[in-house]
Amino acid sequence: MSRSPRGSWATIPADEERYRPLYARLLGLRFVNPGGVLCFLFFEGAVALAALLALAELVTWWSVLILPATVAAMVKLNDMVAAAVVRSAALVPEQERDRFRQQMEPAVGRARVDWVRHSVPGAVVTASPVPRAAPARRVRPDRRGGAGERS
Repeated sequence: MSRSPRGSWATIPADEERYRPLYARLLGLRFVNPGGVLCFLFFEGAVALAALLALAELVTWWSVLILPATVAAMVKLNDMVAAAVVRSAALVPEQERDRFRQQMEPAVGRARVDWVRHSVPGAVVTASPVPRAAPARRVRPDRRGGAGERS
């Protein structure tokens, strides 16, 4: 089986490549497509964080160079992992994809739940109706000033 050329997996069309941020173009990102603000945070944010840490004397001044390079390496690694995931997903036959979609569809309806007496500690749950208590008797006041008699 012949291997496809590198550009065939690219998700960004070639004519739109020139409008991408410089950070993404320099790293050669093909699957991760960060916008301008995210590229700003990746590079200038890492430089600013490293400078603040160096000014606070928590790290050496070499970290101003090392931290942005480390962030760039992690972004590139993330792009390479995304490429591997897309390639492996393309190898899955259509029949397997349909079976996976069928398994992941939500089931709509009602489910019957059988209550188990020991499922709730200290409480007994039953499906049968609760017996009603006997009706309360009325007490008529006694005319003689007593406690009254029951009817």
